[in-house]
Parts: sequence; C-alpha cells; structure tokens
Amino acid sequence: MKTKTSNTREKILQTAEQLIYQNGIHATGMDLLVKTSGVARKSIYRHFANKEDVAAAALNERDERWMHWFRTESDKGETPQDRILNMFTVLKSWFESDGFRGCAFINTAGEVGDPDDPVRQIARMHKQKLLDYALEVAGQLNVEHPAVLARQLLILMEGAITTAYVMGDASAADNARDVVKLLLEQVSS
Repeated sequence: MKTKTSNTREKILQTAEQLIYQNGIHATGMDLLVKTSGVARKSIYRHFANKEDVAAAALNERDERWMHWFRTESDKGETPQDRILNMFTVLKSWFESDGFRGCAFINTAGEVGDPDDPVRQIARMHKQKLLDYALEVAGQLNVEHPAVLARQLLILMEGAITTAYVMGDASAADNARDVVKLLLEQVSS
C-alpha cells in the first residue's frame, strides 16, 4: 500500500516530467510545478532540495519507464534481426503518438551547458542504456563486430528521433529502418 508521502512524491515527479517534456527545464519553475500539480511548495521541498533535484528525479523515472517500454516492445521479434528492426517500428509508434516532442534526454541535455550537470549525466546514462541494449541484441547475431553495429544502430535511432521531432516526419523511423536492413544484409554476408 502506498503512503500519502509516496503518492505526493509520485504526483510531483509525474507533473514535473510532463512539464519538462512539454516546456523544458528552464521554463518549468517551481511556481508552475505547484500550480499544475496542486502540491504545496512546502511539500515539494520536503521531498526535493530544489528544482534541479526534481528535474533529475523526474528524468530518472522517465528513463526507467521509457527503457522498459522500448525493450519490451522491441523484444517482441522472434529473431535478433526482427528485434533490431522492431526498434524502429517501436520508435515510429512513439513518433506518431499524441504529444511527441522528441527525446526528453536530448532536449534537456541541450539546455544544460555543463557536461557534469546531473541532467547531462542522466542523459548520458540513458543513451548508454540504449547503446547497451543495441549491443545486447547485436551480440545475438553472428557478426564480426557487434559493438560497431550497436553504435551504428544508436546513431540511426538518435537521427530518426531528432528528424521526426524537428521535421515533424514520423517516416524518419521507416527511413532509418531501411538503412538498418542494408546494414544487416552487409554484416550477415
């Protein structure tokens, strides 16, 4: 059973994540968080030292949820090749969803200049998890350099995400998927 404290913390994090994804970190002030969440400022400060702590915690939550979703959906393929291609099918479904605003981690990392800032560290960790997953699946193929393939997959995923958001073109996932098919043919021959 969840306590009132954990429910309040979840409400703060859910609201912060939505606001940050929609508006960015700098445009998401404590006043907006209080107004939107309905949680008193004093309660927010009971859970978090400052806005940066709220943002970092919200991004960590998003990372866990997004990676779980992405892996679960991508893993529905029967073979490693299917799972790799599914990554781009899954991305396209995300691109076509209501409220798609690109990658929260790319967006927020772009707002922060300091590479040691917690937000940048979380973005780096998220991208590392995505690379690790690509490597896990690429490692199931009989290829000479699965790490090279995994890095290529990451670049194609990131390019598709950015193109879909900036250009408003969900077919970026299809274009990336077509390139992946060529890569898979090349590494399999």
